[in-house]
Amino acid sequence: MDTDSRSTPSPVPSEVPALEIRGLVKHYPGVRALDGVDLVVHQHEVLGLAGENGAGKSTLLKALVGLVRPDSGDIYVRGQKVKLRSVVDAANHGIGMVFQEQSLVPNLTAAENIVLGSEGAGVRTGLYRWGTLRTLAQEQLDKIGSTIDPLARTDTLSFADRQMVEIAKVLRIEQRTNVAPVIILDEPTSVLESGEVETLFTQVRRLREFASVIFVSHRLDEVLEVCDRVAVLRGGRSVGEVATAGAVPGDLHRMMIGSTGSDDHYHSATARPVAELEPRLVVRGLTGKTFRDVDLDIRAGEILSIVGVHGSGREDVCRSLFGAEEVSAGEVTLDGERLDLSGTRAACAAGVGYVPAERKIEGMVGPMSVADNMTLAKQGVRCSGPLVVPRKQTSVVDRWIERLSIRTPNRGTAIQRLSGGNQQKVVLARWLVAGDVRLLLLDHPTRGLDIGARSEVYRLMRELATSGVATLLLADSLEEAIGMADRIVVMSDGRIGAEVACPNGGKPTPLDLVKEMV
Repeated sequence: MDTDSRSTPSPVPSEVPALEIRGLVKHYPGVRALDGVDLVVHQHEVLGLAGENGAGKSTLLKALVGLVRPDSGDIYVRGQKVKLRSVVDAANHGIGMVFQEQSLVPNLTAAENIVLGSEGAGVRTGLYRWGTLRTLAQEQLDKIGSTIDPLARTDTLSFADRQMVEIAKVLRIEQRTNVAPVIILDEPTSVLESGEVETLFTQVRRLREFASVIFVSHRLDEVLEVCDRVAVLRGGRSVGEVATAGAVPGDLHRMMIGSTGSDDHYHSATARPVAELEPRLVVRGLTGKTFRDVDLDIRAGEILSIVGVHGSGREDVCRSLFGAEEVSAGEVTLDGERLDLSGTRAACAAGVGYVPAERKIEGMVGPMSVADNMTLAKQGVRCSGPLVVPRKQTSVVDRWIERLSIRTPNRGTAIQRLSGGNQQKVVLARWLVAGDVRLLLLDHPTRGLDIGARSEVYRLMRELATSGVATLLLADSLEEAIGMADRIVVMSDGRIGAEVACPNGGKPTPLDLVKEMV
């Protein structure tokens, strides 16, 4: 059968759940990731899934798409008990997932990624029919209002555009199966701008007409806006659910951590006396591929945030200050001395730290241990000459594991086994262990983190600022920038535009910033 022909979904009685999970259990060494999870997804429902980092969400989702085999428990799809042994097996049962970490092949085109494994008429006698391939991909991109060129190489696309390709790819399941699909969206909005988020929400609502959706996001306001019902996990267990009608984020937060928490997750401290200090970082006329003539000053103990729409150039400015992007002009000084921008090694030696946006790709080495990741940038904290001294490494690593409350079975555990929040703490600790960081560059440091983990990152940022570290923050939202920054500068089309002060008691509103961004 031509896989591009849409079949009428097989009829299933409306009272039969699209997906049901009973008593799912999964152990890892030293960790009980799932502890008897129960979950029901009704037909044509958008079910939100909430929980702190480490609550078991990722393990549950991987079990549903055949990447993890549970130790016990049952999975039912449209009333039929199934064993999901692979992603292909899950797809054959109509289950597809947009992964938070992204699963695209970077050296293929967007079109090839979208139809990968279900090329159908796009392939004849082993060769691509590029016109047909483009048409098949364009059909999916049109569903989400994307203007991406289907024949663009994936590795040339921005993170946000790659996320849109991921969504288009999973929508192909509508053509691959003759059953109403179950589509899982894992943090689909984490890198999207507000307009793109609204486009996605429109698509999610359309999906409800012919599919069932599991929507996972740490942004609780989004969960309540787009979902019909929200199920909450805590400590690997199902702790309850709530209908979204009339619910507020505090209701979910209370279920996630067992308390109401605080509405002020930024923990604003007393204003630090930084205004009279000489600038620690001075940037003049910095120019690169996507930005030009950038001037910045950041004082010791100050948090400066750069905001801007997608494509404003702010990410590349941040990376260039760490020597990770080439610059063609400009001068940068740190504490009065010229900062070498020729490479990341020189930046580290000068006391510059960098937490990248793509944590799993650039921020950590997954198979390496927590200890080795934590000491990766400052070998001197664990070495004597050319040799690693285990006792020396153990002492410093254990101290920071305790201080940052990093949840890990032990220091030797592979970092990829930790939750996203704990991974981020390890990445941050990398720049704290040596105690010589003068400038910290934070590119979306709370992306994909839950409320509790974000609050921990905010606390660390405040502590570092109080100790005198100058911080450049690319925030995950305008609210985060306003809540954390002492000053905000706005970038547009590669240039610095407005500068906005953020004193305690006189913070701007998101609307104030948006007016400067457009």
